[in-house]
Amino acid sequence: MASGSTKIPDDFNIYYLLKGALPLDTSGEPMDRARGETKSPYQGLTGLRNLGNTCYMNAVIQCLCSVAPLVEYFLSGKYTTSLDKDNGEIATAFAYLMNDMWLGDFDCVSPEVFRLVIGERYPAFIKKTQQDAQEFLIYVLNELHEALKKASKRRSQGTSSSTWETRGSVSESSIITRLFEGHLSYDTICLECQTTTYKTEIFTVLSLPIPYESECSLEECLECFFQQDMLTWNNQVNCSCCGIKTDAAVKASVAKAPKIVIFHLKRFDCQGNYKKKLTTDIYYPLINLDLSPYIYPLFRKNPKYSLFAVVNHFGDLDSGHYTAFCKHTITQNWYNFDDAQISEIPESSVQTPAAYLLFYSSQTFSVPVKSQNG
Repeated sequence: MASGSTKIPDDFNIYYLLKGALPLDTSGEPMDRARGETKSPYQGLTGLRNLGNTCYMNAVIQCLCSVAPLVEYFLSGKYTTSLDKDNGEIATAFAYLMNDMWLGDFDCVSPEVFRLVIGERYPAFIKKTQQDAQEFLIYVLNELHEALKKASKRRSQGTSSSTWETRGSVSESSIITRLFEGHLSYDTICLECQTTTYKTEIFTVLSLPIPYESECSLEECLECFFQQDMLTWNNQVNCSCCGIKTDAAVKASVAKAPKIVIFHLKRFDCQGNYKKKLTTDIYYPLINLDLSPYIYPLFRKNPKYSLFAVVNHFGDLDSGHYTAFCKHTITQNWYNFDDAQISEIPESSVQTPAAYLLFYSSQTFSVPVKSQNG
């Protein structure tokens, strides 16, 4: 494919046409790509048309479009070598959407194809109703991983009564696990015999509680998540050494910190008929977020992170609107992505009480490039 071209191969056009997604003109180009003729002065500054309450999808896509290593993986065509041909529609549609947003000729494109393909797997996303951006993000990451995964052997933490043990295991690696996957370690101490057991859990999005209603810091949310909890009464654990249920203390730590960490701020509280949105003003640093206090001592390597994208939610639980703030790789400036509308914003405007998802990276992004042979 020539540099700058956004033409979709014929076989994929047929697939899209069968779905009724993108009617083609005589040149083979999708007609419903954009309304405007103006091209953005920079790559990667492309709006997304709202297809009917799809602001949640547009905001998440813009944030993923700001993950330069992920974008380059798709622009370079590397994804095709790992693609599961029987389960690759979502990843392929994502690749062409990234291509349009970074190398296309319009200031606004339609994500209709991607929406239709992911809607086949998750019908809720094809409906013109508001959905949760965090849930959509997790579904997208999972689907991309499933389409691009490869089996590999690695050493993983097991369970031990007193020390870390490792054992060989077969895991599934993909561009998603390499960028976004982290491991949590839960250390549980029996308060009767002091035996400690370890359990690991994989995460791509870390959901953080909000400890205060008026204002707090991201560090306070992290401290609340990682604080030691007491397991008593109905929450007692079965101690293998004591042979009975005992009181215990459990504490979480990060056993493996991902290159890109995504925090989900738990603003929506739904318990039965009780619904509430927390509008807490949460201070989150734009640079030098230090995660070392929460990382297991053996695995502290790159504990400091910088913010590069935010998903905002305005409104309440029943009606609202999502936007995204993203730091552009080329200009190093911040932009507000509000569906089709894009505007540059000062760094001081990135901090708002509407923040819902925070994207941090431990590495500086370089500008994504397309393969010379692409």
